[in-house]
Amino acid sequence: MTVDLSSLNSSSRVLFKIPLQPIQGERFQPTGFPALGAATFQTNEGTNLLVESAQSMANRLELTIWDAGNENIVPNLTGLSHVRVTRGDTLLTDTILESHRINSPYVLEGKDKTFFNLLRDEVGVMETGPIDRRKLASALLRFDVNSLLHGVFLAKKELAGGRLRIARALSAFIEAEGVRVAASGGVKNDHVNPSGDTKSGFGNVPFARDEYTADSITLYVNLDLAQIRGYGLGQPVERLLILIALYKLRALTADGLRLRTACDFEVIDQGIEASRPDGWKLPQLEQLTDSLKSSISECQQLMEVKTVVFDDELKKGKSED
Repeated sequence: MTVDLSSLNSSSRVLFKIPLQPIQGERFQPTGFPALGAATFQTNEGTNLLVESAQSMANRLELTIWDAGNENIVPNLTGLSHVRVTRGDTLLTDTILESHRINSPYVLEGKDKTFFNLLRDEVGVMETGPIDRRKLASALLRFDVNSLLHGVFLAKKELAGGRLRIARALSAFIEAEGVRVAASGGVKNDHVNPSGDTKSGFGNVPFARDEYTADSITLYVNLDLAQIRGYGLGQPVERLLILIALYKLRALTADGLRLRTACDFEVIDQGIEASRPDGWKLPQLEQLTDSLKSSISECQQLMEVKTVVFDDELKKGKSED
């Protein structure tokens, strides 16, 4: 059955507020930040917690279309544009796997400048004056369609002086409300030499651990339809981008919410409805897959899969004295 998106024509956003719960027990482990730890914050209702950031959720959404076993895009979505990076006879990485997508250093910083020059020619010089946003969007569609959803910043002076950027059209984050610390801990046991040198990895090492419980946990999702339409790429491409975004969300909520060893969630009700437009229902994965395959076929001539060779030395960063 074809997914009907006509009811979204008058909407500038599709917003979801999806209730989650731990798949077992009550405790969960939030993401931690350097020098900060868990990101708690205060509201009028009490203590809340950022469980998963927008940056992390973007990476998780992208992985819903990646087949790790075959090191390629999932078979049902073959035809979507992306850039593969090889080293010797093996795959090194892919723009689907890279946090900065097509701005990955493995794509743009290597000695092989074939793709870089192609991208530069595609976006045009644009050294001065306003950015031709449609030309940029067209180039991203051709080489890395996911950058049009998850955003990219082409921070290269040779590319319009480093001014080429696209904000996220699809963003998500997870927050928990009414949180409380569930303190625990343990010991790394050394049955051979319990009093050994712990700095070298020997001996018994006790540790503390903070997990959390919450009154509620929510996955928030924002799909910016106005931004997608603003690319000026035409209705077939707009439909393609919306379907990719909805497919990723449905795939993530169906089987992709194991965020960490001690942070495994499930959706309380798989009958997911939008909060804007109110009551709009997220189609099932089978429907989205069929419609997306058809949409990919319709837009196929606008997309390519490119390969970049990265045989440069993988240098280590400078160590501090």
